[in-house]
Amino acid sequence: MDTDRIEKKILLRAPRARVWRALSDSTEFGTWFGMKFEGPFAPGAAMTGVLVGTKVDAEVGKAQKAHEGLPFEIVIERMEPERLFSFRWHPFAIERDVDYSSEPTTLVEFVLEQVPEGIMLTVTESGFDRIPLARRAKAFEANEGGWSAMVKVLETYVTDPRIAQSAQ
Repeated sequence: MDTDRIEKKILLRAPRARVWRALSDSTEFGTWFGMKFEGPFAPGAAMTGVLVGTKVDAEVGKAQKAHEGLPFEIVIERMEPERLFSFRWHPFAIERDVDYSSEPTTLVEFVLEQVPEGIMLTVTESGFDRIPLARRAKAFEANEGGWSAMVKVLETYVTDPRIAQSAQ
C-alpha cells in the first residue's frame, strides 16, 4: 500500500468547462467543498479558507459541522485551464490550538481528461510521507475518506441540474 499518496478517479458526465469552473473558481470550489474564500484563485496565491460546510450533500455538511469556522491555508500551485488545478495545504489540520505552519504540506492535484463518456477526473494528494510521524497515519486516513466523499460531492455539484443552474 502506498502511504505517500491518495488517488481517486471519477467519471463526471458534465462539460469540461463546467468541471473546470467548479475547481478553479474560488467561490464555486468553496460551495461544493464547504469553504469560503476571499478573492480568486491564481497561481502562487496564498489563501485562507474558512470551513462553512457544503450545502451540496447534507451528510457531508453534517460531518463538517464539527470543524465549522476553522481556517485552512492553501497555496495555489498550478492552473492549466481545463486540464490541471493544484494547491498545497496542511492535511487534516483540524486542531484549533496547533500551529501547522512549520510542517511540510501535501500537494493536491485535480487532472481533467476528456473521455468519450465525459470527463475523467483524477484527484491526487501526495506528500504524506513528509508529514510528522505523530499525525501522518491519521491525516492519511482522514483524507483518504475525505476525498472519497468529496469526489462524489463534486459529481453532484457539476451534474445536478438544479445545482448547476444556481451556480451559473
